[in-house]
Amino acid sequence: MSNQGLPPERLLRTPSTIDELGIPRTLVEDIFMRRLMAERQSMLYNLCESIGLTIAVGRDIADDLREKKLVEYFALEGRDYRIGLTEAGMKQASDSAASTQYSSYLPVPLEQYVKVVETQKAVLQINRENIRAAFSDLVVEDSMLDALGPAFMNDGAIFLYGPPGTGKTSLAERMIQIHTDQVLVPRVVEVDSAIISVFDPAVHTAAEEQPRGLDPRWVVCDRPLVIVGGELSPNMVDLSLDPISGVYSAPIQMLANNGILVVDDFGRQQITPNELMNRWIVPLARGIDYLKLANGTKFTVPFELKLIASTNLDPNALGDDAFLRRLRNKVFVGPVTPNAFNWILARIAKAKGIEVSGESAQHLKMIAEREIGELRPYIAIDFCDLMIGVCTYEGIPRVLDKAMIDRVASVYFVNEEDGAATAAASSALASDKTPAAA
Repeated sequence: MSNQGLPPERLLRTPSTIDELGIPRTLVEDIFMRRLMAERQSMLYNLCESIGLTIAVGRDIADDLREKKLVEYFALEGRDYRIGLTEAGMKQASDSAASTQYSSYLPVPLEQYVKVVETQKAVLQINRENIRAAFSDLVVEDSMLDALGPAFMNDGAIFLYGPPGTGKTSLAERMIQIHTDQVLVPRVVEVDSAIISVFDPAVHTAAEEQPRGLDPRWVVCDRPLVIVGGELSPNMVDLSLDPISGVYSAPIQMLANNGILVVDDFGRQQITPNELMNRWIVPLARGIDYLKLANGTKFTVPFELKLIASTNLDPNALGDDAFLRRLRNKVFVGPVTPNAFNWILARIAKAKGIEVSGESAQHLKMIAEREIGELRPYIAIDFCDLMIGVCTYEGIPRVLDKAMIDRVASVYFVNEEDGAATAAASSALASDKTPAAA
């Protein structure tokens, strides 16, 4: 990964004064004391490191709190002091913990977060060569690449639609590989002395080695990829306050800033498509999002991401013409061609140590077209996985021949005649159990 997306070095340096932190001094002191309260006693250096302060700034804070009789120095150990809270300091730290228990890395100010996100806007030159490299682990035909490339370069969301199992989710997930640089992600952001958690290890992949001298309140990461599906609910697109910790969780679009947000199975969320698009219509058009704290404070953050929605539902059933206009770049992802199906089967078979012949591939394509009317990539994957179970159970070589394909097909596809017979038998059984009329 390159550091092309990172802002200038001046925005990376560890602050050397309290003013350079950009946040209220009272907030710094509160976090300092809450951390010290949690540790009871601590070496000053260790305490500073745990909240992202230089020792010089930390000593300034500690000395000031000592003058206020909130912190006491116990002993000099080497060149460092062991410190703790006084009784008055314990009370003040406990009082501040009633509203928020946060005691980790200091936040970055909202203004700096906005500046860094704007600086890290992706600058892309996409052509067939580099988009093919991004999708190199998939079998994707040039016609599909030629549809995805311009859609990614254009402004607005990308809408992938088509029948189930045609690879829409896989395509959406791989689009992040178009980016080859890294960005800064804040651990937490301060707004009106409130703490908003942004860095999430489940979403953000941190670089193994962070730059020397980097402000520890920031983390260098790959550009983020956030994927949500049916679990997406209204509270995930706005700030969410944890009543216990007193810390806000950033909405998913804020987590995805400078990266990609994928809404998978679009139309099956706990929030309707119209509600979701109405929530994001202004951010999509203007590149800014509007958020509000529990105390009523409103503020804006960048909406600097590529939104990708994928669905196997009928697009016309999701909304009206005005709704579909908001999804400007529409890409149909249909069944694969026979040649692409052969490549997919060959690649899967090689990866799993399966022997397959051209005659077998032809037979599997015939079975797929007979059962579902077209070729879909998941058929090749599923048949290989299921045959491995059979071979392991019976202790036979992994050979996907015509007999094995027929055997797997018998348990993979629903037999309509058997289904009708089962329904009839169930109906008859229910009839037998109906009490006779008096």
